[in-house]
Amino acid sequence: MFGRFMPTEGKFFEIFNAHAKHIVSGSHELELLIDNLGDAEIHKQNVQTAEKAADKLTHETIDLLHKTFITPLDRDEIHKLITTMDDILDLMEDVATAISLYDVRAVTSEASQLAHISTACCERVQAAVAMLSDMKQAREILKACEDIDRLESDADRVLRSAMSKLFREEDDVKTLIKLKAIYELLESITDKCEDVANIIEGIVLENA
Repeated sequence: MFGRFMPTEGKFFEIFNAHAKHIVSGSHELELLIDNLGDAEIHKQNVQTAEKAADKLTHETIDLLHKTFITPLDRDEIHKLITTMDDILDLMEDVATAISLYDVRAVTSEASQLAHISTACCERVQAAVAMLSDMKQAREILKACEDIDRLESDADRVLRSAMSKLFREEDDVKTLIKLKAIYELLESITDKCEDVANIIEGIVLENA
């Protein structure tokens, strides 16, 4: 009779970790897509596969919240964390779709830089999430969050530089519009990673 009120708290952390793996997988595929447009369709499909798998985990988390009487973290924090993590993959899919939809034939070194930074951000998200179940690692968790903040600032700088160069040097209006959209979407991935880091920092402050 108490089974439904005393579920295994670790299940939430298992889902977080599984979701974070899909985030990293998606980021690697997106980076490969940008660095090798010849295989763009394959990598786009792989990004979409990661997004769909993560989406299922998000719905599983929400369903588990409805069924769980006692949760290891505040309910709102669990919901915010998993849905914001899911937003990261949604943005990756947006980038992959935009590259296909806009028929982007070539990307710039700045786009590659932004993709690389977003992958690094996602890897730090995974590292932070993996430690969440053990608040004895609070210092290490916060360090991972600080790394994400720093990487997001790096992405901001690359974006500003890329935009400045684009408007100075690109004469073709269509190409300018395409690249501007790609740059902004890529940078938004790091923004969303920073949102996740902020949520995790709040969780640590409440529970450590």
